Parts: sequence; C-alpha cells; structure tokens
Amino acid sequence: MTAFMARDYNAYEFLKVEVVERVATITINRPDSLNAINDALHHELAQIWTDVSADQDVNAIILTGAGRAFCAGGDVKGMAGGGPSERDIFSARRLLGSMLDVEQPIIGAINGDAVGLGAALALLCDITVVSEQARFADTHVKVGVVAGDGGAVIWPLLIGPHRAKEFLMRGNFITGADAHRIGMVNYAVAPDQVMIRALELAQELADGPTWAIRWSKLAVNKWLKQQANLILDASLAYEMITFNTRDHKEAVKAFAEKRTPKFVTVK
Repeated sequence: MTAFMARDYNAYEFLKVEVVERVATITINRPDSLNAINDALHHELAQIWTDVSADQDVNAIILTGAGRAFCAGGDVKGMAGGGPSERDIFSARRLLGSMLDVEQPIIGAINGDAVGLGAALALLCDITVVSEQARFADTHVKVGVVAGDGGAVIWPLLIGPHRAKEFLMRGNFITGADAHRIGMVNYAVAPDQVMIRALELAQELADGPTWAIRWSKLAVNKWLKQQANLILDASLAYEMITFNTRDHKEAVKAFAEKRTPKFVTVK
C-alpha cells in the first residue's frame, strides 16, 4: 500500500485550511477587510483547489469566510494602482477552472455577505448553505467594469438569463432568504446554524461512496465547464477593456473620496 504524506497548508497567508475526519474547511481569512480579495489572496484562491483536490486525506470540502462576511469581492482600494495584469487574467481563468475540476464535493458555508468574485465563489460551490441574513451581489458594474470573473457564467445558470442580467447590470443585493426562495442556493438558515448544517452535509458526503459521489459531481460539471468555456474568455476580455474606461476611473476615484460617481453619458 502506498503511504501518502499529509499536506501542509501553512504557506497560505490568507487562507486557513483545517482537515478533520476527511473534511477540509477552507476559510478566507482577511476578516478586517471583510475578506476582500487582494492580489495575493487571488493567487492563493487559484492554487488552493489544486492542492486540496490532490489531498488523499480530504473527501469533502467546506468553503467559508472569517468574521462577519464571506467575501467582499475585489479590493476596490487596490484598484487605484491600475488594472489587472496578464498574470491576473490567467489567475482568474485558472481559479474558475481549477474549482470546477475539484473531484471532492464543495459545500459553501456562506456566513455573511458575498459580493463580486466572492458571490461567484459562493455560487460555484456544489451545495450552498447560507445565512438568511447574508447578502449576494455582483457589484462589478458599480465600479464601472464587467462581471468577468465568473458572475456572467454562474448567475444565469442558477436563476436564468433575465434575472441574472438584471442583477449583473444593476449590481443589486439579494438576501440569503430570497436567494433560497428563487432557487439560487440550497439552504437558507439562521446565522448560527450555517456551519453546523455545512458540516453535517460535508461529513455525510465524506463518509459516502467516494467515487459515485465524485463522478456524479464531475458529470454535472461537464455542463458547467461547457458554459465557462463559452462565456469566460469573452467576459474577462470585456472586463479588461472596461478597466481602461473613464467610468471605471471615476468609480474608483469616487470610492476613495466617499462620494457618488458621476458617469459620462456616451453620445
């Protein structure tokens, strides 16, 4: 029998990983900034799925956030330094692709607000347990850019194109309770029950028939990956273009100055 060394996740700065009873709990760990995704965290999120999927001690995964938010999305303050690089574009594609390739089931324990890329990460989980009080939104449009890092892929699949386009074009929020009502998430529970329910589901799957569970997931993910292949490159390209627009520059400046942005009308 081949012996496997337990994986060491200590090199991750902004992700905390704990493995207990074949369940890996991945916690996005920047609570002071509502787990907003800076450059370093973005690259860690792109790498973690490759590492945990190869961990022989892991049969199910929970993704959650530290503190009162799940993930506030991109760090808007960091956008003042300029748009993303070619490396960032590759990282965005890799993050989505590697998450869809993970064989183990992923349970999203959405303890608080999930915004922008944070919402995409939450909704890309295989099963979602959300706080009734948590809020979802893809607010890319609020900073003058396209929802290129997964929102344009997963929102239409879950709630249909018409509802998805309204959320993506307006950047509005929806509560966990309402998200459950329209079928966007699996479970909406009281805030103190989110991790309890997520752990119950993860342990059930970790103790179940490994290959039947994993390959059932991968069969469905063929459909998700087909949609990602169709949409992701275009949405990322549009997003990169909008980083160079006057609207985006005005949105970032207005955020820093704590005022309402004044967007230019195209004539």
